[in-house]
Amino acid sequence: MSSVTSRNPSVLQSLWLSLAIVVLDLGSKALASSMLSYNLPVSILPIFDLRLLHNTGAAFSFLASESGWQRWLFIAIAVVVSGLIVHWLRQTEPEHKMQAFGYAAILGGALGNLFDRIVHGYVVDFISLHYAGWYFPAFNIADVGITLGTIALIIDALFLSKDRSK
Repeated sequence: MSSVTSRNPSVLQSLWLSLAIVVLDLGSKALASSMLSYNLPVSILPIFDLRLLHNTGAAFSFLASESGWQRWLFIAIAVVVSGLIVHWLRQTEPEHKMQAFGYAAILGGALGNLFDRIVHGYVVDFISLHYAGWYFPAFNIADVGITLGTIALIIDALFLSKDRSK
């Protein structure tokens, strides 16, 4: 058994989740890039459009207007955070499934967006939610993975870890 899974065989299951998120993310971004025109919305529901956008910044387009140096900063951050997440995932006890899910979902999302930054120099976003003229920043499947993973870790920290400490 490899060193990644020797301490905790369920790590391999978690890494499959990460891989699934990466595959769904990159596949959906490729599809959006090939089928959508840049910044032209395709209405799906009254509150949901598909709208191809390229984000050179981070969450909510943070630092997107900078000259390009932010690409390398965000790549470095994603590599370091991904390494830390793999380490934390290896340390996660097999019965702490919510924690493992959280780490795996964040890792999959981080790797999906990291691929975009390395290959394209920007992250492909295409999911647009809006209501009454208010638009939430566009996002992608990787961002959904990161968000769900973060929610899982918060739930684990607030509710489940207290049960473990008893």
